[in-house]
Amino acid sequence: MINRKTKLLKLMNFWPPLLGAGIHVDFMSKDFLRVDVSMKLRFWNRNYVNTHYGGSLYSMTDPFYMLMLMQVLGREYIVWDKAASIRFKKPGTGRVHAIFELLPEQIEKIKMDVLSQNKVEPVFTIEVRDETGDVVALVEKVLYIKLKAIK
Repeated sequence: MINRKTKLLKLMNFWPPLLGAGIHVDFMSKDFLRVDVSMKLRFWNRNYVNTHYGGSLYSMTDPFYMLMLMQVLGREYIVWDKAASIRFKKPGTGRVHAIFELLPEQIEKIKMDVLSQNKVEPVFTIEVRDETGDVVALVEKVLYIKLKAIK
């Protein structure tokens, strides 16, 4: 029997927006609190000056915090991406990677804030790093989280 994590991991690696950009989900923890993603520089994801295309760098950070929080918080919560920005620090060449991590304290804070404020908009910063560990891009994601209305 394939578990939920294995099914999601397989789906993510064959999801057209990620597959088409050459983005690979390398690791997903059983509790959905960590996801590691990488992307090799290929002819189809490089730009005119032979570095990673900026849209592909953003794409490798786009869905993960939303998906992780949907899995961790459960079906009683609405979780949406609300805003994002990317700041390029240096040209990306070779393999780049990003790590998405949620701490149990963050999850508890989100739950408490939703109960007291009705909705929250947490901000997450993702570092896209190259093979030497240098930051290639910083991506800031704003999510929207709210409890679903009980019918």
